[in-house]
Formats: sequence, structure tokens, C-alpha cells
Amino acid sequence: MNDKRGTVVFSHGLESSPQSRKIIALTATAQGEGYDVLAVDYRGIDSPKERVTRLVDACKDVQGDLVLVGSSLGGYVSLVGAPTLHARGVFLMAPAIYFDQLPPLRERSIDCPFTIVHGWRDDVVPYEDSLRLAREYRATLHLVDSDHHLYTHMRMIRYYFEHFLIGLDLPRDLQ
Repeated sequence: MNDKRGTVVFSHGLESSPQSRKIIALTATAQGEGYDVLAVDYRGIDSPKERVTRLVDACKDVQGDLVLVGSSLGGYVSLVGAPTLHARGVFLMAPAIYFDQLPPLRERSIDCPFTIVHGWRDDVVPYEDSLRLAREYRATLHLVDSDHHLYTHMRMIRYYFEHFLIGLDLPRDLQ
């Protein structure tokens, strides 16, 4: 009998990798909550559309609940892929959403719970973009005193992520 809850799938940022500090830190949290873990490798793929295709392909054999986790451009990829993949939830860190080079999200396309963590001092992706996204979808937003990498707050981010995963088990009216 498989007692796993599902799979957490990580999408890294443009200049990162599947072995990033954030992915490594959050892998332990996901596994501790009973999830399998998959980190998609997007290195060498600059096109957001091709990254979304890579995510969908990587998830085609995933069984059970699917939780997407994305950082920076990986946040965009996770949000765009979520409806197609019927994600149970999405956890975002400093997501790049409203850049001119990125196709806009389809209006009201996100149909699962999601949480955002963003640094006040982010000089790559403005925190105001996460505020806008959270406001539009009434998502949970955690603003922390950090930069784009969020490394100074990894302990707190692990806590937010654990809280998010536990919350996915609650009935929808209690989330």
C-alpha cells in the first residue's frame, strides 16, 4: 500500500537548477509531510512556453495529488501549468508573473489554493507583482525582509510551506 499523499513538483528559476538551495530545503519538508518529490530540470530552456511543456511532460505519470512549487520564472511556469495538471495547490517564491516577455496569465485561470512568499528587498521581481497577484486571487501572501533569493528566510519559508501542505488536507471551507 502506498501511503504517500502525492507529489511535490519543483520548478526552479531562470538561472537556477533542480539542486537549488530552496529546492533542497523544501524537499525535506515535503517528504516529512508524506509527499514524493520531483525537481524538473529547465536548464538550457529560456522559453516560458517550452518550460510549461517540460513541466506538463514531467508530470504525466505522477499519481495522486500534485502540488507545484515554483521560484521566480518557475513560479510563472507552475501557475500556467496548474490548471492543465489539475494541481491540488501551488506554492510560489518571488514569482515572475507580470514581465513584458511573459505571456499574460489567462484571467481567473488558477482554480486551486496557492500561497506566495516574496522579499521586500527583491530587486529582480518587484514584490508589488505578488501583491497584485494575491489581491486578484485572494491568495495568501507572506512578505519577508529578504531579497530575490529569500535565503535569509529559508527557515520561515519551510514553515510556511509545511503550513501550506497541511492546509491542503483541510476541507476547502476551512482553508
